[in-house]
Amino acid sequence: MDVFQKCFSFDLDKKVMEKGIYPYFQALDGLEGTEVSYHGRKIIMIGSNNYLGLTTHPKVRAAAMKGLEQFGPSCTGSRFLNGTLKLHIELEERLAAFVGKDAALVFSTGMQTNLGAISALIGRNDVVVTDKDDHASIVDACRLGLGEIKRHVHGDLDQLDRILAKIPKSHGTMVVVDGVFSMGGDIVDLPKLVNVCKKHGTRLYVDDAHSLGVLGGGRGTAWHFGLTDQVDIIMGTFSKSFASLGGFVAGDKDVINYIKHTARSFIFSASLPAPNAMAAFAALEVMETEPEHVQRLWENAAFMLKGYRDLGFNIGATQTPIIPVIIGDDEACFRFWKELFDAGVYCNPVVSPAVPQGMALLRTSYMATHRRDQLERVLDIFQKTGKKLGII
Repeated sequence: MDVFQKCFSFDLDKKVMEKGIYPYFQALDGLEGTEVSYHGRKIIMIGSNNYLGLTTHPKVRAAAMKGLEQFGPSCTGSRFLNGTLKLHIELEERLAAFVGKDAALVFSTGMQTNLGAISALIGRNDVVVTDKDDHASIVDACRLGLGEIKRHVHGDLDQLDRILAKIPKSHGTMVVVDGVFSMGGDIVDLPKLVNVCKKHGTRLYVDDAHSLGVLGGGRGTAWHFGLTDQVDIIMGTFSKSFASLGGFVAGDKDVINYIKHTARSFIFSASLPAPNAMAAFAALEVMETEPEHVQRLWENAAFMLKGYRDLGFNIGATQTPIIPVIIGDDEACFRFWKELFDAGVYCNPVVSPAVPQGMALLRTSYMATHRRDQLERVLDIFQKTGKKLGII
């Protein structure tokens, strides 16, 4: 059989396109924080991970331009060889201090961060345990590792306890979890998770991609709960609150040094370009010196959480600026998305396998820079669309 046969027979996108409700790869004319431009039409953006709105912050933009002027667009080599700048080292030191750890290591993307760090730490005699709602990068990273993979039902830490209890003490173990779950918007029960890990002597890796800039005054999940010293590895990305591209892990100096010398996605990738590194550095400084951005983010989140619930939408167990509007049926979700898009609201439809079958949702997320009139308009359009399509 031809290995390309699966490609020729793939038609899921074509079926949705024929119905005029295909939602992905929309080519935008422009992107300016809380609004995007599509064929000259302004649309309110509620589908971005730009939680603090720092992509439009003058300090962040100026830093990116300075990085381009000073260092150019690329280091044209890996950190391992010719691609390490003094800037990278300074950024790592500042990030480690920001999240309360000894050392940090910067990768070129968030996906590479998890792929490299987790697969480097999980050897042949090790077991890694994940939450079933963990991000795809965690799933793929565990597959790349040479150890055994176990999973527990989302948020079921009693099941996790039972799983860990059955693993022989001769095996190394590590639990990997999202701090804030990227689709549901719920926060991990870190105090209980820490107790379970301590009980079984297992290491704990927390992915703070959607927590940094959001929880703990911006410093993440462990800081939020006052448990920084109980979390072994903290992972973060620059493509969300940091308004750039890249990622990092932070932890014990010896552990970070080991990852630095063994993570294949780090060793065999070109280093983070200076404009991205300097933008992330500037965003970090804004988080440290301008706490009002986090405060405004949570004011907007509270307004929208109450708004959706008052209208009667099912938004699950979210506790954060990530608010899923659960629709259920895939096609109904796409139709709802199209109505919103045409009315001037941009969000993200998410269907299986990213969520369980029958749990299709519209992933909405909010920024510190959203104006109240924009949020009120979003709720008004959701209400009209929800009633029109029989969702509320």
